[in-house]
Amino acid sequence: MDRAKFLPTSLPSRRRLLQSAALATLSTALLPTTRAGAKPQGIDYPPSEWSPASTSNYTVANRPTSHPVDFVIIHVTQATYSDTLAIFQNPKKKVSAHYVVRSADGHVAQMVRERDIAWHAGNWDYNTRSIGIEHEGWVDKPAYFTNSMYEESAKLTAAICTKYRIPKDRSHILAHYEVPGSDHTDPGPHWDWTRYIRLVNFA
Repeated sequence: MDRAKFLPTSLPSRRRLLQSAALATLSTALLPTTRAGAKPQGIDYPPSEWSPASTSNYTVANRPTSHPVDFVIIHVTQATYSDTLAIFQNPKKKVSAHYVVRSADGHVAQMVRERDIAWHAGNWDYNTRSIGIEHEGWVDKPAYFTNSMYEESAKLTAAICTKYRIPKDRSHILAHYEVPGSDHTDPGPHWDWTRYIRLVNFA
């Protein structure tokens, strides 16, 4: 079957959106008002803070019933934590991820429910079958990849893998650059995959 004819038109490059928005001041009029720390009933990852993305930036679904969840995709934001949240909450940006992890302390914000399809991978098939986790920082600035970030992100990934019976290995926990058709390099050469997979398996 030709999948291509059933797929939506391609979305703007996630990197281009993140980088351009990081250089410009976002209009606060475009951002929804969110009560700090507010949690929807049955939030997917209890340690996280609920900070919802704009409903214009993801696809409502009923996973894993509507689509299997087979992968976790690891990203680096190329922007600050606060700018990333603002970008995903801006309805004009057409980009999102399920989670964002802060560099300094590993704090996790959930922005899209796991049952819904975040627009993070740049490949519709992989979007439908994955959970996207963004990490604050830049691919060429390894100081952003703190112990706290690795440890808290690994706990999150382990919980997702356990929930959806995803093997905790590099065939199922992917870098964004490994998504077919991706033009991205994140999480980049400084991301310590050996350490990360070990942390996931011991979480």
